[in-house]
Amino acid sequence: MSEESTLTELLKESPFQQLFDLSCTRLERTTGEVEIVMGYTASVERSPGSRQYHGGAIASLIDIAGDYALWAMLGYGVPTINIRIDYLRPASDTRLRAQARVRKAGRTVGVVDIDVLDDQGRLIAVGRGTYGTKEG
Repeated sequence: MSEESTLTELLKESPFQQLFDLSCTRLERTTGEVEIVMGYTASVERSPGSRQYHGGAIASLIDIAGDYALWAMLGYGVPTINIRIDYLRPASDTRLRAQARVRKAGRTVGVVDIDVLDDQGRLIAVGRGTYGTKEG
């Protein structure tokens, strides 16, 4: 089983994450980079029939991608300390790709930058997550 497949299976274990159609399409352990795709489903809609993503679904994608970028590098899950998100344009009826890259994986704190793009490669949102990295 590929590392991407392993992460895709982990994404499906969380009851919360099961609300989303998530899969891993790229994982680089040495650099702490992951790409997680969220498929469009009605459960992510801002309002019924709008086919537009709710900001909370995008925020969740950013947080999940940031967490798993550190997981890829460190080998264990980490709690979120803080997250910042800038929404740049609405996303409608498209898959979203969160591209996360670890900027720092320190002894107690890790920082990850996350870009969210649509199927046309347009930047939808940018995020930065801070996570606790102390194991145990």
